[in-house]
Amino acid sequence: MKLNTKQTFFIGLAFMSICAFWQLYDQIIPLMLDHTFHLNATLIGIIMSFDNILALFMLPFFGSLSDKIDTRLGKRMPFILTGSFTAAVFLILIPIAANMKSIALFIIALALTLIAMQSYRSPSVALMPDLTPKPLLSKANAIINLMGAIGGMLALILISLFVPEGVENYLPLFISLAAIMLVSAALLFITVKEKKQTIESSRDEPLIQSHKQLPKDVKRSLSFLLFSIAFWFMGYNAVTTAFSRYAAAIWDKGAGSSATLMLIATAAATIAYLPIGQLSARFGRKKMIQFGIILLSFSFLVGGWFTSLSPLAYLIFACVGIAWASINVNSYPMVVAMASEGDTGKYTGIYYTFSMSAQIITPILSGLFIDLTGYGSLFPYAFICTLLAFITFTQVAHGDEKCAGAKGIEAFEEMDA
Repeated sequence: MKLNTKQTFFIGLAFMSICAFWQLYDQIIPLMLDHTFHLNATLIGIIMSFDNILALFMLPFFGSLSDKIDTRLGKRMPFILTGSFTAAVFLILIPIAANMKSIALFIIALALTLIAMQSYRSPSVALMPDLTPKPLLSKANAIINLMGAIGGMLALILISLFVPEGVENYLPLFISLAAIMLVSAALLFITVKEKKQTIESSRDEPLIQSHKQLPKDVKRSLSFLLFSIAFWFMGYNAVTTAFSRYAAAIWDKGAGSSATLMLIATAAATIAYLPIGQLSARFGRKKMIQFGIILLSFSFLVGGWFTSLSPLAYLIFACVGIAWASINVNSYPMVVAMASEGDTGKYTGIYYTFSMSAQIITPILSGLFIDLTGYGSLFPYAFICTLLAFITFTQVAHGDEKCAGAKGIEAFEEMDA
């Protein structure tokens, strides 16, 4: 059994454009709210949380909805095409509203863009497991994550090209990103024939009965896996969101130093994606996630010891990136490996519900500890979260690669027999 790398690359184009958008969203929208509309930090924070709040409701809804429809284009493609086009149109309205100094139009355009983006995020991610044999999900997800990293870097390149110092006309930048989104969707539509290739995939791997009730032991594993996902996202996201302030408070370093360390973590993860996909096929998803949790826990534990910026910190953050790649490449495939064939979109939405909930909760919870005890609590907080993730993950007995070779849900029963 061999992964169709070319097909997986084209499937990843949708995720690439989504990640490019979120990079631009995180980098530029706060600047527009601050420099153009002169909002205070609290209002900016509230507006910037809209995407996570929408994701809690929309990702499971559209993931499940895409399971239920069946068109001549397939289940996921109508959402990808419609969502990409709609998002691209509303995206261009955002800088137009900024140039007009119309905060009302800006908020409306931003809200409509976010709704359009969330409408096709789960379907676009679910397309990969639809067209990929389950034993190859980790390899395929490594490519998808790599495409996401490329999308993030592409957005940063566009920002550097179209937003020179002192210029606040963001229209060329947003038009460029809209064009990338449309071209990505068009290439995906041309190269990936979802309906035809889903039928061909089902011949190679017999389908689980659509929407079949999961056995109790599989439900138990899934529950513990979802809590593990929430815990490791809480640990990782706490560090990524507060680290620039931590570096200033503890190390007396500016944004440049903290950005460099985060860039090292991102670069290490990007380089590690494909090798980890290969190692996961050999050693199994569960072992690679356990390796990632242990390495991440160790990195956070050691990271909290530094009272100043040490050269060893660069190595620690490289380990953070490798650990996160090892977890990220395998966690989503473990979730969908437990799903009935007709529920891939639904379980994709559930995966995002737990990961996004963690990213909403952890800045508040870690911020509370920081307010009470100081920034020195950041790394211990992250360590405790990853330790909890390790404990809950020990109770996950299904979804590993060795489970995917048998026929559907019966494979789980055979493994425990």
